[in-house]
Amino acid sequence: MSFVRLIFCVAGVYSMFLWWAVAQERLSVPFQSIDGESSDRFRSALFLGTCQSFLSSLSALIYILLRKKKSETLIQALGFHDKNSEETTTTVISNGKAHTHTHHTNGVVKAKSNTRFSSKALLLGYAQCATFITFAAPFGFAALSYISYPAMVLGKSCKLVPVMIMNVLLYRRKFAPHKYLVVLMVTAGITVFMGFGSDNHKHGSKKAASSSTDAASTPYASLIGAVYLLINLVLDGAINSSQDEMFSRYKISGQQMMLWINLMCTCISFILMALPLPSIPVLLPSGNGRSELFAAWTFIQQHPLVISPLIEFSITGALGQLFIFETLQHFGSLTLVTITLTRKMFTMLLSVVVYNHQLTPGQWLGAAIVFAGISVEAFVKRNDIHAKRVLQEREKAKLKSL
Repeated sequence: MSFVRLIFCVAGVYSMFLWWAVAQERLSVPFQSIDGESSDRFRSALFLGTCQSFLSSLSALIYILLRKKKSETLIQALGFHDKNSEETTTTVISNGKAHTHTHHTNGVVKAKSNTRFSSKALLLGYAQCATFITFAAPFGFAALSYISYPAMVLGKSCKLVPVMIMNVLLYRRKFAPHKYLVVLMVTAGITVFMGFGSDNHKHGSKKAASSSTDAASTPYASLIGAVYLLINLVLDGAINSSQDEMFSRYKISGQQMMLWINLMCTCISFILMALPLPSIPVLLPSGNGRSELFAAWTFIQQHPLVISPLIEFSITGALGQLFIFETLQHFGSLTLVTITLTRKMFTMLLSVVVYNHQLTPGQWLGAAIVFAGISVEAFVKRNDIHAKRVLQEREKAKLKSL
């Protein structure tokens, strides 16, 4: 069942975010105005993020309400414990053996209650993740103004490393030895794949990057871009490690986390857009004392062709997040990051087959390293599942003998 769920999550993430990437690319090109006399690009990254986070929170809420059990209150379905019903644990001694029972009491404490849950701490955790998410993306976009796209992809390909580091530093989380091996192999494989790309592709990407902005020609451009990218990676690592900790501590579902984090992201980004803020480096680089929300709405009115890809971008992003948080809940952030990183490489391999592109020997080597890392993870998981089944069969045999 666990393997089937993983395949379902992988298929969902791949399909939704491939479509999402197509919509994102369409949003990056100029749109013709109504009068047909001019064309311009849609530049409001905050507006895009707000639309996606709003629809993501809405889809998560609909999912929660549809899956809500009849015995659950609305508060419990949204991921909070009902104040009138506390989960308690009682130990009963029977036939010389200790048996632990978990039950609910209505206002009467018959045993020591579970005090790990705190609604205030949970909301603060959601707010922390939402703040990190809101500020992480602009740093990633800003880095592209100073470094080439291949360098950006190369840095993002190492996202597994900060995720693991932040898990260890922030929450003292330990991983099985094979996890470190898988992270090393996947990161090394994607690095080799990107690093051994054809020279024509690299030069073309650099020309495109330099033609799109003059920032890359400024002194210390590479250093500035590397710092922005490092900040983005650290924030991403903090986000994933915080989400892992919240799942293990509060026993919430992926959709509950998706609802509250995206709702808070919507509120934060909407406030930033609505206020007539001055220019803020990285976050609001084009701010001039005018509301960005008003500027984005004016652009949509003057360029209605942007509406279709904007809707596709928001809907596919929202549905994709359902699969992302399902993966986070059941398999953890390392597995999720592995899926998202390998999706990019699988897309490249698919383009080789469909469009007959040529890969260098170094790129085939990188692909082989990644597949080997994934195979190690699959092999270990298969052995773990087999061991659990053997253990369950032994326990059933012992119960029958009694």
